[in-house]
Amino acid sequence: MVDLATLPVLDKFSLIGAGCARLPLRVDAERIRAEVDALPAHLWGNRGGRGGVHDRAAAVWLRGHAPAERRDGIDEREPFAWLPTLRELVMSTIAAPPMRCLLARLPAGCSVPAHTDNGPYFARTLRLHVPVITSPAVAMFADGLVYHMQPGEVWALNNSAIHGVLNDDPVQARTHMIVDFLPSDGLRDLLRGADRGLGLAVPGVDARFEAMHRAGAADGTGTA
Repeated sequence: MVDLATLPVLDKFSLIGAGCARLPLRVDAERIRAEVDALPAHLWGNRGGRGGVHDRAAAVWLRGHAPAERRDGIDEREPFAWLPTLRELVMSTIAAPPMRCLLARLPAGCSVPAHTDNGPYFARTLRLHVPVITSPAVAMFADGLVYHMQPGEVWALNNSAIHGVLNDDPVQARTHMIVDFLPSDGLRDLLRGADRGLGLAVPGVDARFEAMHRAGAADGTGTA
């Protein structure tokens, strides 16, 4: 296993920007949706060891474990073999060492309150999101702007900045693959070619996240 303590802290504001950047990379949206839909239903029965701001989301781990489980190693988990298109993206297409990887499903009408991801692991890894199932009523919030991510796209998220998610769809859950990588020349090349400036200022969103943040601070759930 890589000793993260020996690696430099990343300047994600230089590599990604203040919010999110869309990489020049796509996967087949219909295929990944079919593969995820075919997963056994029982895999979605819990949070996969995640909590805090993520306590409303279900998780299926594909590589590694939740930090709260305090388990060493970034081993591949059995469900990853059932998702060949996403596995190829992580293990072959993106030329960088993969770290933790999971599917995260946020139910309709739920949110992930605004937060930052802190600690040595997050300071030295780059986080990508691949939307699998979403809707126009889902918004990724990062550094004060809203990003609408489409299925099959690949996005880099600056998780050192304040970020969160709103799923205002009354029916549809939002499912993303979230994967962390160690930096590499290949991943830096993708980031240099990424589309930036895609965030939108949406009136009222800041206020909603601020209200969620205050509520989370009051009940102890407002940290990553």
